[in-house]
Amino acid sequence: MNSAFKKMMCRFLAVALITLPFQTGQASMISTDQVSAAATVQANRSLVLNHLNRAQTVNEFQALGLDAQQARDRVAAMTDEEVGNLAGQINAVPAGGDGLVALILVVFFIWYFAFRR
Repeated sequence: MNSAFKKMMCRFLAVALITLPFQTGQASMISTDQVSAAATVQANRSLVLNHLNRAQTVNEFQALGLDAQQARDRVAAMTDEEVGNLAGQINAVPAGGDGLVALILVVFFIWYFAFRR
């Protein structure tokens, strides 16, 4: 019985090796540019999604009658280039508004109070 089982198992394995496809893998080196490009794309998506999750942005969407979740879904459907352009526009916007006007006002008040006497 043991010998019959071994013969049957050997035949089954032989047929399985002949008929079933082999999975082949390929290992290769990747360049630093590929790694940094993937990291940049992920960082850009995170930047855009974090901007969309801010309370102020959600409130502005609601004021315009838009759904914030729908905006997040559209960002997920964007290509890497589109997300990169949008992230570049977000980074280009000044965080505190126009700093030159604030500087002029500070200089004016210092001048006014210093030479007021």
